[in-house]
Amino acid sequence: MAGLEDSGTDPTAPYADPQGDPFLRTRFVAPARPVTFLRRERLVRHLDQALGTPLTMVNGAAGAGKTLLVADWAAMCDRPVAWLTTDAAGQGPGMLWAYLLQALRASGTSLPAGVGCPADASRVTPKLLARLAAELSTRDRPVIVVLDEYDRVADPEIAEQLEFVLRHAGDGLRLVLVTRTEPLLPLHRYRAAGELTEIRGAELAFTSEEAAELLELHGLRLPAHATQGLVDRTRGWAAGLRLCALAARQDPDPETYLKEFEADRSTVADFLLAEVLRRQPPATQDLLLRVSVLDRFRPELVNALTERTDAGPILADLCRENAFVEHLGQDWYRLHPLFGEILRAHLRMRSPGLEPELHRQAAHWLRSCGSLSETLGQGAAAGDWEFTADALIDDLAIGWLFTGWRSDEIADLFSPMGPETTSPATDLVRAARDLSRRDLDRGLTHLRHAEQSLAAALGLTAGPGDVADQALSAGRSPEGEVPGLVAARLSCALLEALAARLTGAPDRAERAAAAAETLCDQAPAHLLERHPELTALLLAHLGSARLWAGRFEDACAALSKVAGGSAGASTALAREDSLGRLALIDHLNGWPGRAERKARAAMTETERYGVPQPSGSGMGRLVLAAVAVDRDDLGRARTLLDEAAESHPALRDPVMEAGRAIATARLELARGDTRAALKAVERAVPAAVTSPWAAGQTALVVSAAHLAEGRPETAVDVLRAVSEEQPACAVGAARAQLAAGRPGAAMDLLDAVRSEGRAGPAVTVRATLVRAQAANEAGDTATAHRLVAHALREARRDGLRRPFREAGPWIRPVLDAVSPRVSAADRLSPGGPVSGGPPIPVVEELSGRELDVLRRLALTMSTEEIAADLYVSVNTVKTHLKSAYRKLAVNRRNEAVRRARELKLL
Repeated sequence: MAGLEDSGTDPTAPYADPQGDPFLRTRFVAPARPVTFLRRERLVRHLDQALGTPLTMVNGAAGAGKTLLVADWAAMCDRPVAWLTTDAAGQGPGMLWAYLLQALRASGTSLPAGVGCPADASRVTPKLLARLAAELSTRDRPVIVVLDEYDRVADPEIAEQLEFVLRHAGDGLRLVLVTRTEPLLPLHRYRAAGELTEIRGAELAFTSEEAAELLELHGLRLPAHATQGLVDRTRGWAAGLRLCALAARQDPDPETYLKEFEADRSTVADFLLAEVLRRQPPATQDLLLRVSVLDRFRPELVNALTERTDAGPILADLCRENAFVEHLGQDWYRLHPLFGEILRAHLRMRSPGLEPELHRQAAHWLRSCGSLSETLGQGAAAGDWEFTADALIDDLAIGWLFTGWRSDEIADLFSPMGPETTSPATDLVRAARDLSRRDLDRGLTHLRHAEQSLAAALGLTAGPGDVADQALSAGRSPEGEVPGLVAARLSCALLEALAARLTGAPDRAERAAAAAETLCDQAPAHLLERHPELTALLLAHLGSARLWAGRFEDACAALSKVAGGSAGASTALAREDSLGRLALIDHLNGWPGRAERKARAAMTETERYGVPQPSGSGMGRLVLAAVAVDRDDLGRARTLLDEAAESHPALRDPVMEAGRAIATARLELARGDTRAALKAVERAVPAAVTSPWAAGQTALVVSAAHLAEGRPETAVDVLRAVSEEQPACAVGAARAQLAAGRPGAAMDLLDAVRSEGRAGPAVTVRATLVRAQAANEAGDTATAHRLVAHALREARRDGLRRPFREAGPWIRPVLDAVSPRVSAADRLSPGGPVSGGPPIPVVEELSGRELDVLRRLALTMSTEEIAADLYVSVNTVKTHLKSAYRKLAVNRRNEAVRRARELKLL
């Protein structure tokens, strides 16, 4: 397999799979052919046709010799072959594709970093598949990919994804599937097009001549009729022939023995136990029974389970003897699955109660080797919950319960843990599990139990209200303290920060963060490097708590550290969350363009690593919904708000709840439903402290509702209680004062906004329109026209339309005077004309060529097809598209077509 040794030279290649574990290189290595392997030239010649067809399928029953046939062919191939054993498919599409990408790199196939890597074992994004297909399609020579054990791929979604890549990779990919079952692919289409090479069970079956050669390799020489009889009884099944040969050569009368062999499933089990297991010495039989509880094993682990020191040569001998022990490479072995299953059943019958103890011993050994995932699995299988929880906490892996792509797996692992098991670690796991589901009462109860236990372990005495602070802020660990206590206290700090975030308690979050900073200095550096999600989550929780308190600069400091931190699957959720909240800060400050860019970056972060939407914070979509309201794209705003509702429970903090309520209320106001708007913000968001910006934004909604219903004095009173340091609130108050007939008070408020300086166009455009309205009412039409023209220029950069609709009927004649083309406003407004509201001016109309491109875009033509149809270059088409997107205030093709149809341009 050329290129395998160079697989580690690509600095962009990920080092871990979507579960955070190192890739198992054995999955990229074709199995070695045993000394008794028989090369069958007729099958090799047929398999050579795989080089000329996109798809090749080697389909046969278990043990039909499929894998060894393809492995032998791959070894003789004159070009690199990417090999992947797809036993990871059961863990989800994301895991399979992560391994497939790594298999390509292991074979020497270079892939650009932009292809990405799935983060969630359960899914993969269409963008990643499209990028991979596009990359492969550019190859001069096709890449050969072998997917062994493809029958494990039972998910139709994976099959659809594979078909997509195969179809769009063109001549750049040759796919060989080794499978027991018919794959979920449109084989008839490939067959009809002559693009499928098939080797099926009938062709894989041994002929009588081939069977005779195989038996000779096993040291058996039988008469022709006896060999033919064996072929007839086994129907040429390779494994059956081999099993028979193994057993028959131990019998004094091999020919008679082979006549008596009639194997069905139970008979095969009897055969394996009676003939394969029995032929081993008693000590080796015991070894096989004990290792049957393991998915994979190496000599040192086997020695630990058997209390012996010679497992290495025994395993090597078993492997060489083809005694259903497979060598995986790097000194790892595994049992044939069927053999392992039969051995486990025999172990339970022969030694009841031994299996849990073996799981426990294996868990301890694996923990000492740093294999956390396997440690947790073996510990859970043993039912040793205190040990398993200790392993998770001591490794600083508590963040796994929150990182979306493996939180469900860890929660399910600990789901059988009963209440009778109590320790700081088990209480921390319970607290993390409950807080990840936003079950605050149960989560905080478990967290307090853990903190009390830790305080006692540290020799602290405190009242119930002081336990958390003392357990976290006990200072530097005393000399000789058990290292696990540092990890437990750091886990406590993370959960305290999360609890503070969820309850809107910024001071509590600051204390937890300060304690965590001290504890990080004491924690093993290699563990912090292994689990970057721990510090990323801590900073994200701290930043969100600061955001709730209205401390925007401090919040940006914490959130920017996360957003700008090292990229990786384990921190994708924290980065998405932080980028979304940074976008919210920009939106609250009146910068819709900045907010949109950060919100889209947040969504891209999760899409890049395949984090499913329910695992994301939803803040990016929430901010985009708010921006859509400012742009008067109310349908899109509604869609985004609905999508944002599906967020990770642990991230549904007061910031998210208040933001959703305010965005919903603003949408209802834009629709003219003041009652629905007031209802959206009438319920107070539960929190330990009041958020100034949430209170201010809520007051703005209520004030606007009163203005819409003709109650300006009430609108003024609502905003009087809100701090005028918030520019948006000051502008809203000025608008209310002007409506109440006090232009002087309105101008004083606006002057403060102007001097404050950090307000963006969503605020300044509204402030300018209030000034324009005051000038218009004072009879200064020239100033009013100048100010409205200035507001138009400011609004154009960010596509703002809503401020003009909110301004009132006075603006219509001013707009008519300012923009001669304003008569087209109703046609060009995304929402259409609003009763009683002004039309929205359009500074630039689409050119004729831009409309030509849009019309073809609506026919789902590609950029290349549009260029060919218009006799222009692809770059010219892209230029027209970019200009049209800007004028329509959209970012995507489908949005441009939808907007153009709404505007009756198509």
